[in-house]
Amino acid sequence: MRPLDEAETTAVFEKLFKFTGNNLKNIVENPSHEGPDQNPGRYCFRLHKNRVYYVSESLVKRATNIARANLVSLGTCIGKFTHSGKFHLTIQALNLVAANARHKVWIKPTSEMSFLYGNHVLKGGLGRITDSIAPGDGVVVFSMFDVALGFGVAAKSTQDCRKLDPNGIVVLHQADIGEYLRMEDEL
Repeated sequence: MRPLDEAETTAVFEKLFKFTGNNLKNIVENPSHEGPDQNPGRYCFRLHKNRVYYVSESLVKRATNIARANLVSLGTCIGKFTHSGKFHLTIQALNLVAANARHKVWIKPTSEMSFLYGNHVLKGGLGRITDSIAPGDGVVVFSMFDVALGFGVAAKSTQDCRKLDPNGIVVLHQADIGEYLRMEDEL
């Protein structure tokens, strides 16, 4: 487990900025109250086997006693680097991203299962949408009861959604909590 280098940090922050905007500062400066220390530490990003983890500094210090070959996971896995060097967010980052999301979309209960099965969000299933969304922006998809379901990319702007037909795609699906549940079943 090692700190991210400059290129890796840039790739991770660009992806997180796509979903959080200026709230990225809240993620980076989040105090950690874990561990035996009286003063709160910070959270940091660490790379282990092409996966990026969001972990408290006190936990990183305690993990140095474990050999790298024996270390499976540490903290929250927020994404991974592909063989070509691109960074992909994983669904485990949903809680972190949803708490600091800049653009949000709420979908109707009738469209929740469709989204969880991997389909895009259609205009007919759209409950609410935040203002000033542009095409290509990262959005977090919530149920009408404010439960984070997943995240995706906006296909249309907020203004274009108002005049779109009910079968038009509003949000392109990227990841949902159904993927996380399917991963747990495989283990």
